Amino acid sequence: MTEHKTKVLIIGSGPAGYTAAIYAARANLEPIVVAGLEPGGQLTITTDVENYPGFAETIQGPWLMQEMRKQAENVGAKVIDDMIAEVDFSKRPFVCKGDGDNVYIGDTVVICTGAQAKWLGMESETKFRGFGVSACATCDGFFFRDKEVLVVGGGNTAVEEAIYMTNHASKVTLVHRRDELRAEKILQDRLFGHPKVNVIWDSVLEEVVGDEDPLSVTGVKLKNVKTNEISELPVEGVFIAIGHSPNTKIFQNKIELDSEGYVVGSPTDTTTSMPGVFAAGDVRDKVYRQAVTAAGQGCMGALDAAKYLQG
Repeated sequence: MTEHKTKVLIIGSGPAGYTAAIYAARANLEPIVVAGLEPGGQLTITTDVENYPGFAETIQGPWLMQEMRKQAENVGAKVIDDMIAEVDFSKRPFVCKGDGDNVYIGDTVVICTGAQAKWLGMESETKFRGFGVSACATCDGFFFRDKEVLVVGGGNTAVEEAIYMTNHASKVTLVHRRDELRAEKILQDRLFGHPKVNVIWDSVLEEVVGDEDPLSVTGVKLKNVKTNEISELPVEGVFIAIGHSPNTKIFQNKIELDSEGYVVGSPTDTTTSMPGVFAAGDVRDKVYRQAVTAAGQGCMGALDAAKYLQG
């Protein structure tokens, strides 16, 4: 068994985790980052990034995460490729067990485990992910200027994404498996009143179709759940908007989580229900979910941890 002790233990390594590490390291707190199952987080499966400040040209998500990791290590953070399997927040210092035989002991903990988009789990959806299939309109909408797109879902997320896409796309089709939406009434009114939006009811996405070289989406097959009839619709973009799942399984009954599993905390800082434990990024933010907002919260998490350690 190997013990790793630190003043600031950071769990997770997306923009929030690496930024927390940069700030904690520069405060001479010698932080340890446990990188997790997907080092770099959701950005490692994002190809083109155009909305992260500081880069005039389009950059690649995995490259941005590699650079953030190097920056964190260069200023003194230690990044360990491991996964936290169990946490004990009942007493300080906090004890977290790794997937192997590593044990991490932290005077403070910053949770940056992020969230994952929910996918339908179709082979064709996976194949075209990043090549016309996306789970984030605010991240990728810009690439579909004057194109026809499809949004899948019926809740607030789907309706907001569909409305957002009217800023870019020439036509937006929302497909929902039921005959009414779950979204808030005010959002529904905006959706139904928009001239660019078309809604297809009682239908599910059966398959994404497209070209091989270069890999690109050309259309979808939709199945009517009442008649089983298959129809085809030409679109160049597909947005899966059926929600997100925060990566908080190991924190159940350890800190307060809301009904969807997101960490509950103060709106003005990164504190959680457990003093000395902080949370930053998509693990607590279900509204913005951007790399830049996650990075901002990572900075806040490190500063909040430093302040806590000063007593």
